[in-house]
Parts: sequence; structure tokens; C-alpha cells
Amino acid sequence: MRTTHTPYQLYFTLLTILLFLCFMVNISFGSVSISFLDTLKALFGSELTNQSWEYIIWNYRVPKAITAILAGAGLALSGLLMQTLFRNPLAGPFVLGISSGASLGAAILIMGFSLFTGLLTSSLINDVSIAIASSIGSFVVLFLVIGIASRIKDTMALLIIGLMFGSITAAIVSVLSYFTNAESLQQYVYWTFGSVGGLTWTQLIILSSMILLGILLSVLAIKSLNGYLLGENYARSLGVNLKKSRFIIIISTGILAGSITAFTGPIAFIGLAVPHLTRQIFNTTNHKILVPAVLIFGSCILLLCDLVAQLPGQATVLPINAITSIIGAPVVIWLLMRKRKMIF
Repeated sequence: MRTTHTPYQLYFTLLTILLFLCFMVNISFGSVSISFLDTLKALFGSELTNQSWEYIIWNYRVPKAITAILAGAGLALSGLLMQTLFRNPLAGPFVLGISSGASLGAAILIMGFSLFTGLLTSSLINDVSIAIASSIGSFVVLFLVIGIASRIKDTMALLIIGLMFGSITAAIVSVLSYFTNAESLQQYVYWTFGSVGGLTWTQLIILSSMILLGILLSVLAIKSLNGYLLGENYARSLGVNLKKSRFIIIISTGILAGSITAFTGPIAFIGLAVPHLTRQIFNTTNHKILVPAVLIFGSCILLLCDLVAQLPGQATVLPINAITSIIGAPVVIWLLMRKRKMIF
């Protein structure tokens, strides 16, 4: 485990300020032009002259920004957990097939029903039903992974099995895509673009509860995570119960990645790249530092990506998946070339 005398308190203070600024900027821009002063007034309870602005801020922009914070934090943390568990810099929240299971659940609902009657499609498919179907799909795969993890001891074999689950679900989605009609296929493709908008306050409460549970489980595994950095034998010598800790890490990742995918659709890049960016900036592999750092940093990154995706001043909203990769990938490449060495 590598640590330095870097002033982490200063880093966390700057990151917290950055998070606040990203939040304020995110809710200040959109298709409707609202001044920064009016946004502040609405947030602090002052009555605005234009009531529609207050409705837009509290019922669309603030929930969207909070969703971005929760999704960014959860995906970044689940990526960190997977990279440490498998000691693989290419691991992310999708390697266990849990997010693929969520996508399969959504595909069965959106495209599967189109194979029957239009009545079923129109009456059952909405944002809530898609979230429920995605959650069921993700947790089915999670339980399968947990069941397999109890029977095998090799962590790398578990990684391969997770990738196979992803391949199986992708194959089923491909079959459904082949037989479904164009309208249902378009609806599913649109869902795969990912979006942090459109959640109600009730859905936000559910999502935040799941994210909080995942964070609490990951905090319990911090000692185990630090032990895994030098291999399972070293972790065992520290008194880490490998089987128990692996279950906790897998369940935490499953709750985080599955719930986020269910409510926002699959969002790429954040879970893979943010842990690497955080390690480079903080110059440490100590998870007591990395866990809170990736939570804040992941939130900032997704808030900024959402700001770019919504094209301030325009009615068009770009796919969040495209923005996270277009903006994030060059930054990671530049940072790794500048450092010339990956901390892991």
C-alpha cells in the first residue's frame, strides 16, 4: 500500500468546493435561460417573479443534478472496488455482468412485449416499469454471481464468469433486437444512451437509499481492499476473511451498479476511469483516502459531462454516454502520458 505526505485535507477541501461549483453551474444552465441570481433565490426559498422558473429548477434541474451526483459517485466507487478485487486496471462496474443483467431486464420489457400485442407495450412500458425490470435483471445476475462465488476460490475465474454472463445477456438482447419492431428497438436504444434526467423525488429517495447502502458496505471492506492490493495470500496473512470480504465487495458493487443502471441506463467511462484519475491525483492506493475521493470526484465528473450533454441554451440533449467518453478518455490518456506510470 502506497501513501505519501500529500496534504489530503487540502485536496478534499478543493474537491468539495469543486463539487459545489459543479452543482451550481449544472442547475444554472439548460434549455431555458435562468439567471444565476434567480437560481440562488429559488434554492434558498425566495419567491421568483416567474413561477415556471421555480418549477423548472425544483422539479427538473435539481433532481437531475442530484441524480448525476449519486450516479457518478456510485459508478466511480464500484469501479474502484472491482479494480482492487481483481487487481486489474481494466475492470469496472460492468465486469460481473450485473449491468448487463439490468440491460437485459429492460430489453425483455421493451422489446419482449412488442412480440405479443401493442396493448401490453403501451400499457406497461414507462420509466417506472423499466426501472423495475432493470433492477430485477441486475439482481438475478447478482444472485447467480454470488452463488458461483461461493463455489469457486479463484477470483480471476469469477472475473471470467462475470464476462461470460455479459456475453450471454448481450446475445439474448441481440436476438430480441432481431425480432422486435423498429419502434421498440428505437426505445431500447434510446434507453442505452443513458440519462440522469427525468427522475422524480420518490425515485431519487429509492436510488439514494441504494447508493448509501452500497457505500456503507464498501466502507466495511476498506481493510480487505487494502489487503487485496498485494494479493490474496497477503490479505489472508492480515486476518482478512477472503470469502466474506469478497461477498461484501460483490454485493456492494451489485447494489451500486445495478440500481444506477436501472434508474439512469448504462453510463460508460465513469467507473473505469475515475479511480485511475483519483489515484494519479492523490498519489496513493490507500482506500481510506480513495473511497471518499472517488465518491466526490465521480460526482464532479458526471455533473460536468451532464452540463455539456444538455447543450446550455439549446433544446437538444446529447447522450450522456457519448459525452463521458469523448471528454473523459482524452483526459485519462493525457494524464497517464504525463505521469508515465500507472499507480495500482
